[in-house]
Amino acid sequence: MSNVKRELLDKIENKTAVVGIVGLGYVGLPLAVEFAKAGYRTIGFDVQAKKVESVNAGHNYIGDIVGDTLKKMVESGKLSATSDFSFIKKVDAVAICVPTPLDKYQQPDISFVKGSTESVAQYAHGGMLVILESTTYPGTTEELLKPIFEEKGLTCGKDFYLAFSPERVDPGNKQYKTKNTPKVVGGIGEDSTTVAAALYRSVLAGGVFEVSCPAVAEMEKLLENTYRNINIGLVNEMAIICHRMGINVWEVIEAAKTKPYGFQAFYPGPGLGGHCIPLDPFYLAWKAREYDYHTRLIETSGEINTSMPEYVVQRAMGVLNRDKKALNGAKVLVLGVAYKADIDDYRESPALNVVDLLLSKGADATFYDPYIPQYKHKGKVHTGAKELTDDMLREADIVIVCTAHSCFDYSKIQKLSQEVFDTRNAMKDVKDRSKIELL
Repeated sequence: MSNVKRELLDKIENKTAVVGIVGLGYVGLPLAVEFAKAGYRTIGFDVQAKKVESVNAGHNYIGDIVGDTLKKMVESGKLSATSDFSFIKKVDAVAICVPTPLDKYQQPDISFVKGSTESVAQYAHGGMLVILESTTYPGTTEELLKPIFEEKGLTCGKDFYLAFSPERVDPGNKQYKTKNTPKVVGGIGEDSTTVAAALYRSVLAGGVFEVSCPAVAEMEKLLENTYRNINIGLVNEMAIICHRMGINVWEVIEAAKTKPYGFQAFYPGPGLGGHCIPLDPFYLAWKAREYDYHTRLIETSGEINTSMPEYVVQRAMGVLNRDKKALNGAKVLVLGVAYKADIDDYRESPALNVVDLLLSKGADATFYDPYIPQYKHKGKVHTGAKELTDDMLREADIVIVCTAHSCFDYSKIQKLSQEVFDTRNAMKDVKDRSKIELL
């Protein structure tokens, strides 16, 4: 065993390693808190001064972290944040958890990963472990990160270790958090994998699955979310077909769920949202083109899911037409703009496109979301209603439920509204089914 590997494993075992987390968002901040709770001195790095200030003040801005826990870790001295990357000199292990969005051409934008890696490499030193957690295309760790560090005179597998371990964060999930979600780790060489796996095992309770190389771990993450994307595309198409045939798709799904094998339930909706599922398949499709392969199934499911906001608006028009009303000039109230229930995250939320389409067609559209009073979409700021009043429900020609927040009083919504278009089956427990149109 090399001295570098032995020293790192010893520091991990006795919790004397200093851990750095680059990117203090939905992935990085929960991870930083878990390392601090496990006893590691943890330093969070972020270019946004507001996030750094919030962490150092012990203020939680991520719903999945209990505010008191963050505050306790900061007050104990185990956790701090900075925008000064020179502190990387003091770090033994660093996890890079920055966004990987798509550009306007729906191609991977890895500028945040590249920029963060260069910032870390500038102060990198021998004996370090570097782990990339940002979702990306297969080959990123070896083709992008490794050369950046080796240009600084460090040899991977000898002077430092490099691995990929995909983040698995599901905002709002009551059962699985950072602490108890299994981890996948693939390093460049067995030593990188061993050291990275040891670090995660010392902190997390969900177990660590080791794979042969970073590319396998990178592809595994894309498979996870492409699987969901395709199955959601399938069930969205089923919803369209069922509507035309006069069949309740939600009842169909409940019936199919009774099969104890060979079926997993997915549900239709106004489209896909969140930081992963709508984006990750594009990473795979983009990389596949390098190998002269056209990902037909993936792209078809993407087309179906992307078209759902338009389908929702068309269906809403149909409901209004039954009442001899036009969408142009109609009062439309959208309930919920978060991409999933009971969270304040609206990244890639299909509800944003629903609102835009309603406005473009002349509707007098507004929204109410108790978690999101205001959002910015395509350069424009949208401000919602401050509260959901009885008059708002009565005056709306149609209410469209885009997010199934549990705090909504659906019986009251049904009672007071003229028409309700429920795109999430959020009103399944409302006994009076009159005035309710299901997706």
